[in-house]
Amino acid sequence: MNNSVLSELKSLKEKDERTRQRLLEEGDLYQGYAEEMQRVHVENAMALDNLVTEYGWPGETLVGLDGSRIAWFIAQHSICTPHLLRKFVSKIEEAYLSGEVPKKQFVLLRDRLLFQEGKPQKCGWVFDWQPNGEMGCEIEDLELSNELRRELSMPSFEAALKNHQESVRQEGGRMPGTYDEYKQQANEWKKQVGWE
Repeated sequence: MNNSVLSELKSLKEKDERTRQRLLEEGDLYQGYAEEMQRVHVENAMALDNLVTEYGWPGETLVGLDGSRIAWFIAQHSICTPHLLRKFVSKIEEAYLSGEVPKKQFVLLRDRLLFQEGKPQKCGWVFDWQPNGEMGCEIEDLELSNELRRELSMPSFEAALKNHQESVRQEGGRMPGTYDEYKQQANEWKKQVGWE
C-alpha cells in the first residue's frame, strides 16, 4: 500500500468536508453552488487526476479499501470538470472489472455522470430539486434500480429518497428561489463548465 497517496487522498477529502461544513454553518450551502465549494472540487479533481495519471485508479492494492472509497468520494464531486468525471468513470470501471474496487463505487459514479449529462440514472443515487420543492431523482427503471440496490446491499430507492429528503430538511436545505429560477441557474452553470 502507498501511504503517501493515501495521505494525499485523505487531505483532499478533509478539505472538501471542512469547506462544506463551514458553508453549512454560515447558511451558504443551499444557496446555489458556492464558489468556494466549486474551487475545492476543481482543485481536488485535478489532484486526483494527477494521482490517476501517475498510479492508475486508486484501488485496494494501492490505497486499501478505505483509500479507494476516498478516491471515489473525490470523483463524485468532480462535477465542475466534465472531462475528468468522464475519465474517472472509465478508470473506476476498469478498476471494478479488475477487482480493485467494489461494483458499488463504479455504479454510483456512473449515476453521477448520467445525472450530469441529463440522463436517467440506473441506481438512483444523485438527488436534485424537483418542481414540488422536494429532492427527487430521475431513474431509468424503478424495479431494476431496486434490484441493483439489493445486489449492492443498499436500501430501496424509496427508502433512500425519504432518508435524503429528511437529511436535507434537518440541515435546513431548501431550493434557492423558484424551481424555474433554480433550473435556469443550473442550466447556465452546466453550459459554463462544459456539460452542454
